[in-house]
Parts: sequence; structure tokens; C-alpha cells
Amino acid sequence: MAAAGGGGGARTSGCGLKRRYAAAAHTEANQDQPPSEDHCLRLRNGMDLLKDVTENKHFLPTGLEGIDMLLGGGLRQGQLTEITGPSSSGKTQVCLHSASHVAAMNMGSVMYLDTSNSFSPSRIAGIIDVLPTSLVKEPKNLRLKRVMSSIICETVFDIFSLFEVLHQLEISLKDKVNKGGIKICLLIIDSISSLLAPIIGGKYPQGRSMMISVAMTLKKLAAEHNLSVLVTNHMVSAGNGAHKPALGESWKAVPHVRLVTSCDRASNICTATVLKHTLLASGRTMKFVLPS
Repeated sequence: MAAAGGGGGARTSGCGLKRRYAAAAHTEANQDQPPSEDHCLRLRNGMDLLKDVTENKHFLPTGLEGIDMLLGGGLRQGQLTEITGPSSSGKTQVCLHSASHVAAMNMGSVMYLDTSNSFSPSRIAGIIDVLPTSLVKEPKNLRLKRVMSSIICETVFDIFSLFEVLHQLEISLKDKVNKGGIKICLLIIDSISSLLAPIIGGKYPQGRSMMISVAMTLKKLAAEHNLSVLVTNHMVSAGNGAHKPALGESWKAVPHVRLVTSCDRASNICTATVLKHTLLASGRTMKFVLPS
């Protein structure tokens, strides 16, 4: 895996991933069988869940005041948040700011999966450079080195590479639990739709099943390892000049939180609107500014 300043891409064997996916599909095909003892041991009562929410499910700040206020503090750990919107609506900027602030505040490491060459180390450096000293009290050169070292960037250009990276991430997270140390607390995929849209358009007979497998894996990682998962999605035509998030109805149910963004590029003032939230009513909006 490459650090933020590196250019290493994810390399994987398609055959190996297809075999592993086939095994996963076989498991799903037998999902009507009685649950195993391992699954029974994971059952928790209401008090366990309440304790988990209050003690473990914290918010990771995006560093964008309007979004953090709208979400009650930022990206909730244990949940999958989706940012959708048209081109140049600030989706990638939200990802870069989130990665920068989480790493700068020593909240943990960040894994950034770049699917369209949108990751910008220079933009990260610019965001870090203007952080107030009241937030991060250390010399700028040391801050830059520490933050850049805390962001792991991978280039992922197809669904099989994504399966491989997520598999390796799960192994790494389990290893951190067993051996201790700072673990990844934020997983960013910018964008998820560029990987999933091609496989649900008819070329892959099992494309929709593969999409659901990705969704289940992401939500499992978030829940079991207390990650915040942040993904971006593009918009498609809904007819009559309207637009809607891509990936269809099957994906619509996946995110815990879904925001749509729009941006006035002349002023860099953007708007975030809640489309879906576990606690908030849809339609709530908030302005936020993208620093130039």
C-alpha cells in the first residue's frame, strides 16, 4: 500500500478474486441455513448497543463547518456516509478535507481508495498548511510529515481490485486488534460509482450481486471495526431535466447517511442537503465553504 505521497496502485489477480467472490456467492446462496454458533455469540441486548453507541460510535470531523453541523459532528463511526452530486459539486473536496482533518487530529489512520486519479497530495498539503495552531500544536513541517504518513492511498480501477483491497484491509484491521497500535478509522472511496456502474450495466451477469457484496463488506467493516466509511457517487438523469444518484434502488438502501452537494464555483460556497439519515429528516440543508 502507498502512503499519501506515493503513486503505488492496487495490483490484484482477477482469477483469485473471482474464486473468492464465487465462494462468497456460495455462502449467500446458503443463507437460509441455521445461523452458526459464532453468529449467536455476536447477539447483543439493548444495553450493549446503547453502550456501544455512546462510548464507541464517535464522530470524525470533515473540517467543513457546515457539513459537521448538519451531521451533528461529522462522519459517524460504524456507519457508511455517501456524498452524491453533479460534477464539480465538491464531493472530492469533502473527501480530501475529511482525510486531512482526521489525520491531523491524531484520530487514527485514513485509507483513501482513489478510483479516478482525483487524490491530490498538494491539495492535502494546502489544507494542512492552513489548519489553526489551536487545532494542531506542532511545527508545520512536522505536521505535514505526520499527516501524510497517516493517509494510505491506493489506486483502484476495477471491482476485483476493490475486493482485494477490502480483503487485505479486513486482515490488517484484525491484526491491529490482536497486536494493538494505531488502526485505520476512516475509509474513503472516491468514487464508488465509477467501480460499480460498469458492472451493473449488463456486461456482468452477476453485476448486481457483486454490488450488494461490496455493500455488505463495507457495512461489515464499519460495524465490526468501528470505521467511518465515506463514499462518493455521481448523478444520472431522472428524466424531465431532473437528476438522481447513480446505482439505482438496490444501492439506495445501503448508505446510513446520504448527502447531495451543489457548489457555486465562483464563490466556493456549497450546499449540502440531507437525502437520507438515520436520525435527521430529509431535506435539511446547510452551507459550507471550500477554501480556495
